[in-house]
Amino acid sequence: MNTFRQLVRSERPLVMPGAHDALSALLIEQAGFKAVFMGGFPIAGVRYGVPDIGLLGAREFADAYRDMLAVTRLPALVDADNGYGDHKNVVHVVHNLERLGAQALFFEDQVSPKRCGHIAGKALVATEAMCAKIRAATGERSNPDTFIIARTDAREVAGMDEALRRGEAYLRAGADGLFIEAPCDVEEMRTIGRAFDVPLLANMLEGGRTPILRPAELEALGFRLVIYGISLLMRITRTMQEALADLRSGELKQVGSGVSFEEYKAVVGMPHWAAIEDRYR
Repeated sequence: MNTFRQLVRSERPLVMPGAHDALSALLIEQAGFKAVFMGGFPIAGVRYGVPDIGLLGAREFADAYRDMLAVTRLPALVDADNGYGDHKNVVHVVHNLERLGAQALFFEDQVSPKRCGHIAGKALVATEAMCAKIRAATGERSNPDTFIIARTDAREVAGMDEALRRGEAYLRAGADGLFIEAPCDVEEMRTIGRAFDVPLLANMLEGGRTPILRPAELEALGFRLVIYGISLLMRITRTMQEALADLRSGELKQVGSGVSFEEYKAVVGMPHWAAIEDRYR
């Protein structure tokens, strides 16, 4: 299986659905995707039942990432937030996530408590402070193949010109790729694509500030990495609400509309474990 760094070179673009738990990570691999994204927004909601506004720390997210990385062979891009401190904390986060199996990470330039990039109320650290984090992450990574992406939230806070300036600074600091969060329209995305000749990440967040485009459209704009980070989350939330409403009504109209019992057992690997059970009985 190719590494994340190899996929960045070979895929046009590299499309990564967002996983929010071990089951969704399994399903993404079984669907045939070549890599997976693991982000803070869905994990905050699914695992902890809270919004992504800086209520959780490095250990809580690492616990979730550990469970997800354990069940998939796919190279994973992991959301490392703002590193949960200064550049020494960033190094600690890099080493912890590398040990768990993450092959790519992105760090953002928000101050703590940070929040989802499509929610208002963000503030930024100084450019040089973020550059120090990038230099530390790339200089101290245990595996030289670990792919470090610098994310800036400057577009909403200070405008596109500042976002572009910060992007240039973060690349000079050694970032392997760049993620300018929350452009507001296709023209802004085109501006980003023209400004940089490096792997650029597009965040297709349903309900967010950036228009949702197809992978081929994003590649044409200059984006090599694409995450559909909360698409599964939004759909499973609606599905569960509808199923619960059906149960609450007592009508049970939806019974049998999901996967079958046998299909679910296949998803979670029951045939594999049954074979082992029989082999050593």
